[in-house]
Amino acid sequence: MITIALTKGRILKETLPLLAAAGIEPAEDIAASRKLMFATSQAHVRLLVLRGVDVPTYVQFGAADLGVAGKDTLLEHGGDGYYEPLDLGISRCRLMTAGPVGAGRPQGRLRVATKYSNVARAYYAGCGRQTDVIKLYGAMELAPLVSLCDEIVDIVDTGNTLKANGLEPRELIAEISSRMIVNKGALKIKHAAIRPLLDQIAGSVRANGPEAETAEKRAG
Repeated sequence: MITIALTKGRILKETLPLLAAAGIEPAEDIAASRKLMFATSQAHVRLLVLRGVDVPTYVQFGAADLGVAGKDTLLEHGGDGYYEPLDLGISRCRLMTAGPVGAGRPQGRLRVATKYSNVARAYYAGCGRQTDVIKLYGAMELAPLVSLCDEIVDIVDTGNTLKANGLEPRELIAEISSRMIVNKGALKIKHAAIRPLLDQIAGSVRANGPEAETAEKRAG
């Protein structure tokens, strides 16, 4: 049995057509069900539907053999216990700093609000800036408006939400898309089943738009 952990929401909607093109379809309508585990059209493949932040953990500890998660989630998680062999090229956006329009950064320590605390600490340290990172899980755009922080680190798609709240994007931290990850142990033990599955999904990605890329190719 091969278990694939999928991320709820937009990523799920964009992942299902890629899986379907590779011959993997849920046996029932995921959107109409409260179940979290689904059989598929391939008897040896099942799907889990999870919060994005949990997908790397399920794959890391072997509860899922493969998973689909945003690169932002993977950067925050840290990457232990799994490989990242495939860029699916879906749910593209940018991880950026942002702050009030026209406002300069204060001297001294910078207060930064974000749910990406690990990424933010590493980024600002790399820039030589001392920061106090405030962990938030939502309503990020509100934080600078009520002086909770000087700027935020968050996902930016169109930028309309920032603009509506008097904020503007600043520095780019990373280009984000959804990635397929694979448990390291599973890739060895179930290689004969997982490798063809990855090849099928890669073919599906190529057929549906952006070309699939290995992590090694992107790094090079």
